Amino acid sequence: MSWQTYVDDHLMCETDGQHLTAAAIIGHDGSVWAQSANFPQFKPAEIAAIMKDFDEPGSLAPTGLHLGGTKYMVIQGEPGAVIRGKKGPGGITVKKTTQALIIGIYDEPMTPGQCNMVVERLGDYLVDQGL
Repeated sequence: MSWQTYVDDHLMCETDGQHLTAAAIIGHDGSVWAQSANFPQFKPAEIAAIMKDFDEPGSLAPTGLHLGGTKYMVIQGEPGAVIRGKKGPGGITVKKTTQALIIGIYDEPMTPGQCNMVVERLGDYLVDQGL
């Protein structure tokens, strides 16, 4: 299965009538493996900061999580595994796998819990596959 299929069929799929605004699978080095058409253009430094927070949980909290120029307030996640951010009625979930970052961005009416479920379910599957 191609990485794009994971994005299209597993991340951008409908969940309880809702779906993510944008999603991507990005290598730890910041290379894009696959992304939805409207995923924001990000800077390598933004991915580096996210990776640093996985190594040093809490490092993003003072500055916020930035992706594509959008700043998200970092909220509770799972140190070393999941980073969650909020901005107004929407937010972001980033799940770290062995080789990649699974990123989902949502907006109302999708809920944070729905976004977390979609992103983390795929992330857990990829971790189980050694990816």
